[in-house]
Amino acid sequence: MMNQVSASVDAVNLGQGYMSFPPKDFIKQAAQEAFVEDAHNQYAPPRGRQHLLDQIASRFSQKFARSIDSGSEVSIHAGANEALLSIFTAFLEAGQNQEAILIEPAFDQYTPNVIMAGGKPVYVPLRITTAKDPASEVISSNDWKLDMDELEAAISPKTRILVLNTPHNPVGKVFSRSELEAIADISQRHNLLVVSDEVYEHLTYGVKHISIATLPGMWERTITVGSAGKLFGVTGWRVGWAVGPEDLIQPTLAAHTRIVFTTNTPLQEGVASAFKQAASNGFFDSQREEYRQRRDRLMEIFDDVGLPYVVPDGAYYLLVNAAAIKIPDAYKFPTFIEQRGPNFKLVYFFIKEFGVSGIPPTEFYSDEHKPLANDYIRFAFCKTDQGLEDASKRLQKLKQYLQS
Repeated sequence: MMNQVSASVDAVNLGQGYMSFPPKDFIKQAAQEAFVEDAHNQYAPPRGRQHLLDQIASRFSQKFARSIDSGSEVSIHAGANEALLSIFTAFLEAGQNQEAILIEPAFDQYTPNVIMAGGKPVYVPLRITTAKDPASEVISSNDWKLDMDELEAAISPKTRILVLNTPHNPVGKVFSRSELEAIADISQRHNLLVVSDEVYEHLTYGVKHISIATLPGMWERTITVGSAGKLFGVTGWRVGWAVGPEDLIQPTLAAHTRIVFTTNTPLQEGVASAFKQAASNGFFDSQREEYRQRRDRLMEIFDDVGLPYVVPDGAYYLLVNAAAIKIPDAYKFPTFIEQRGPNFKLVYFFIKEFGVSGIPPTEFYSDEHKPLANDYIRFAFCKTDQGLEDASKRLQKLKQYLQS
């Protein structure tokens, strides 16, 4: 919807989280070499190509400090989203109204995936806990906290799954060890399967990303999901994975086999080759620094125009609080925007009047909790330097709409 509005005014697209710059040459070359190999033109095994399975197993063996079996503890998927759908399909028994807890704001694919799998989403929001006023002051993504009592109160006898996203989209929060330990304690006491969405694992800024599967007692009840699209800047390749104990991966693989059967062969090989090269060429460190610079530049832009934001410790999104923008009382909105509430009006006004597109973060909330996001707009900084500079120039206009 917002892409259509953006196209109507040729807006600078800081909305969707895809990269507006090309991947590094070694990544493209890895795919090109895979495509010309005759052996890579037919079906891959449903579990995945052995080359990529071995690379994933090797990476997670180091990360988790345990030996990961590529033949039983890894499965390759058509992007992280299909991995999530396969997990939900495997572990939410249709017709039983089994529940999955989603921490809001929650990536907007979680809810439909849970429902498609026959489950019921239950929502627990992150809440801002700071003495600062988010409408007028910059706050940290770490100021968004999960109330553990509220989380535990949401658990019922039908609760089967808890979905964790760290680093978090759209807040940019990286859950601390103490927070993860509290979640782990609740999960173990209530016998929950934890689905840990870690697609932004390498994009953290000054903090350490910790996988909940590495905590005591959590390997046995956690499936960790990842994405080559996010790690290598190739969202169109649609290659993701799931890592966990055999008794969790086998049902996930069974669902995957029925949903898509298999993941494309040549790009699995391309990802495997890219992983092998990235292990020695410093790619992930240099990529993190490039993203940190983009993040800092976008924050400078909003400092200049006078809107506060949430400083992200991870991922590549900036939540901007636009409560200070005064929309003229007589401003006309199309019906399809009127119907979606005040946050859509704010984002629509922002795009139409300033020519910079964002995403309405109320889409990451259930109806009950949408008011928590009414003042925010999500912007992605996985964009070119030129795109950010173009946005800076266009945003100068918003100063005339700021309330004192």
